[in-house]
Amino acid sequence: MKVGIIMGSISDRPVMQEAADALTELGVAWEMDIVSAHRTPEKMLDYAKTARDRGIRVIIAGAGGAAHLPGMVASLTILPVIGVPVKSSNSIDGWDSVLSILQMPGGVPVATVALNGAKNAGILAAQIVATADEAIARRLAAYKDELKEKVAQMSEQLK
Repeated sequence: MKVGIIMGSISDRPVMQEAADALTELGVAWEMDIVSAHRTPEKMLDYAKTARDRGIRVIIAGAGGAAHLPGMVASLTILPVIGVPVKSSNSIDGWDSVLSILQMPGGVPVATVALNGAKNAGILAAQIVATADEAIARRLAAYKDELKEKVAQMSEQLK
C-alpha cells in the first residue's frame, strides 16, 4: 500500500515534501508527481482513475491559488483525498486555496488540512493506511508517544 502525493506545480514541492518526510518517518511507501488540474487535465484524469489499481490507498493533493486539484481528483476516485492548501505566489494570502479545497459540494469529500499543512496530511494518510496495516499502526502509536514525551520535556524545562 502506498500514498500518492500530487501537486499542481514544482513550486509546491517544498510544502509537499513535508508529507513525504512524515510518511517516510512512519514507514509508509509513497510516490510523488506534478499533476495540474488546469494545465494537464488529461494527466489528472488518468492519475485519479488509475491510482487504486496501482496500489495507492490515499491521495494527498496540494494546490495553491484556485486549488482545484484535490476536489477534481476526489470527484474521479473512491480513494480518500487529503487536500493541502498551499500559499503560492498567485494566492490571496492562502485563503483562496483554503476555501477552494474546504468548500466541496455534498458527495465529493476532501479532508482538508491547514494552509501549508502537508506534514499533517502525511500523518493523516498514514493513519488511514494503518487501519489495515498493524505495523504502521504501531509506528504511529510510537510517534504519538514521542510527541507526549517532547511535551513532558518542555514542561520540565519550563519549571
